[in-house]
Amino acid sequence: MSNALLMDYYELTMANSYFEQGRRQEWAVFDYYFRRAPDNGGYALFAGLTALLDFVETLHFDDDDIAFLRRKGGLSEAFLAYLKDFRFQGEIYAFAEGSVIFPNEPVVSVRAPLIDCQLLETMLLIFLNHQSLIATKAARICTQAGNRPVFEFGARRAHGADAALLGARAAYIGGIAGSANTQAERDFGVPAVGTMAHAYVQSFDSEFDAFAAYAKCYPDNTVLLVDTYDTLRQGIPNAIKVQREILAPLGHTLKGIRIDSGDLAYLSTQARRMLDEAGLQHTQIMVSNSLDEYLIKDLTTQNAAIDAFGVGERLITARSEPVFGGVYKIVSLEKNGEAIAKIKLSENAVKTTTPGFKQVYRLYDQQQMAIADLVTLREEVIDENAPYVLFDPLNPWKKKRITEFTAKPLLQCVWRDGARTGANNTLEQARAQAKRDLASLWDEVKRLENPHGYYVDLSQSLWQLKQDLIEQHTGDAL
Repeated sequence: MSNALLMDYYELTMANSYFEQGRRQEWAVFDYYFRRAPDNGGYALFAGLTALLDFVETLHFDDDDIAFLRRKGGLSEAFLAYLKDFRFQGEIYAFAEGSVIFPNEPVVSVRAPLIDCQLLETMLLIFLNHQSLIATKAARICTQAGNRPVFEFGARRAHGADAALLGARAAYIGGIAGSANTQAERDFGVPAVGTMAHAYVQSFDSEFDAFAAYAKCYPDNTVLLVDTYDTLRQGIPNAIKVQREILAPLGHTLKGIRIDSGDLAYLSTQARRMLDEAGLQHTQIMVSNSLDEYLIKDLTTQNAAIDAFGVGERLITARSEPVFGGVYKIVSLEKNGEAIAKIKLSENAVKTTTPGFKQVYRLYDQQQMAIADLVTLREEVIDENAPYVLFDPLNPWKKKRITEFTAKPLLQCVWRDGARTGANNTLEQARAQAKRDLASLWDEVKRLENPHGYYVDLSQSLWQLKQDLIEQHTGDAL
């Protein structure tokens, strides 16, 4: 079944009106950006671009779609005929998937016929908002875990099949080592992991019988869930017994245990002591149970003896703040070969849009640490050999002069002439992009509480254009 109609109905009513006015070849530019990072964080991660381009590649209205719209009424027959042959005709510019992104900068710009821009809105927001949210949550969690691997265990509590599958992919971009979601490995190459649930242990006459049976099936990858009955008095002793009576005679060693309930800091340190005393210094301890970045930070602060984390619902649903507030706004209209910048005003300054077809540069110091992002008009070029003065676009008297920097343009063309361009990232490249970008941020930007504000500034020319349009529209209202 086609997803072409998965859109707000106003996209169709507006598109029909544009069509009836003869505006089908009138081009526009729309920006996708967000206003605030989730969880009051200092950054976000960009994900979902691949899914968006997959959708654009196959977007069409089939006979059932047209028949439904005809029955519904309200759209002209000429417009329905236009939809039947519709294919996206424009250009898409975007950050590389996996990039660190910041509020109020265009992360994706769509330049296309006005109708084409409009018909992408809902699906663009669905793909980019959801996957950027999960990638960001994963990055926050993995940052707190440090060198300990994090595994995504949340499919059963995701908001539907697509959320589980695409969420696992986004979480992998954000840094997880693997997922319990088997299809995520088949479709995307995200390593699928898993051993047993409590039901497996309960299905045997005793916990030891369950452990022994599992060890015999998987002697080279035995990871035992030890908290079904009593972690320290039964689970760990039975795991040690399996090592002694089953695995050692086969020439194998217990790979790990998992604790899924209780005081994880206390239980893990006690388990480590018991395992070490049994000669199992290399047996790893994994913990799970409603973990998130804050609980993981607490566990590491307490020096819990944990080698890996399994994170479920609080990752796959981004439970602490399950909405990524990305928006999609028109910023330019092209008429008779002239680009006309567009602005939306608001009494809330952060909701006033930044007009024009734009580029974003990331400025780096000599150690390749990110200094700031600079939003410019598309045709502007930054001279790296001359000093540059940055200023706060809301408080322009706040200025910073920088020298000896490099400027990297971030918005690259990823779609043109009906096909992807060569600038698209694979999943592994997106994951590597996220790792590089996160490493370029100062720790103060990545901390959980009161992160340092990263600068997103406007060039003087863009700032002046915005002020001129504000003055023009507010002057008209006087």
